[in-house]
Amino acid sequence: MHQQSLPGSSEALTYGILSIVLTLFCCGPFGAIFSFLGLSSAKKAHRIYAESTGEYTGYENSKTGKILSYIGLAIAAIYLLFFLLYFGVIIAFIVAAAADGNF
Repeated sequence: MHQQSLPGSSEALTYGILSIVLTLFCCGPFGAIFSFLGLSSAKKAHRIYAESTGEYTGYENSKTGKILSYIGLAIAAIYLLFFLLYFGVIIAFIVAAAADGNF
């Protein structure tokens, strides 16, 4: 019996890896976009695997892709939080300096 590769499992893994790499080395929003794409591909792969359990291989790739996508999404959220705090502090200093007349 020849088993087929699970549709969407390799895409989920690829998107999960890209979400982490792009978040760390490029910018957060691109990583978040690939995280959502990876979660969507993993969900599709899990649904197909649940419908016909013994016909497909590569279920581990979809699980790994899902975990990596969640990690990439968490890193992107932390990146966004630091970004907002950084510019929030800068704006607070500018407002305080303008209120004191030292601007």
